[in-house]
Amino acid sequence: MQGAVEKELLALEKRYWQAIKDKDVETAMSMTHDPCIVAGAAGAASIGRDTFVKMMSGAKYTLHTFELGDAKVLSVTDDVAVLAYKVHEDLTVDGKNVSMDAADCSTWVKKNGRWLCAAHTESLLGDPYGRDRAQPAKR
Repeated sequence: MQGAVEKELLALEKRYWQAIKDKDVETAMSMTHDPCIVAGAAGAASIGRDTFVKMMSGAKYTLHTFELGDAKVLSVTDDVAVLAYKVHEDLTVDGKNVSMDAADCSTWVKKNGRWLCAAHTESLLGDPYGRDRAQPAKR
């Protein structure tokens, strides 16, 4: 049985994903800590409000569907919690249909009674050493 914090954060995470799908910049921003740390295949960055708005407004992809599952929550304090889960995404990227599976992790902090996403990471699922994606090393 899911606890109250897990249910609340999973609902927030789904709302965040829906905002991205709908290209609803205002909803996404209302749920994002300023700045927010992000990390993934493209690297790591600290992103402030202006940069976040530009990234969402100028996205070169369209998210069609998403499905979250296998969620885990760690309540660090009453005001800090970490949510990790698997996600399946169907997108169009540069005009091509793409389906992908990833493991994501968001750190949520409660400020003035509201949860905000302060950090988010995404790791593509597959071989943990990237052998299913990487070219052989040149020696």
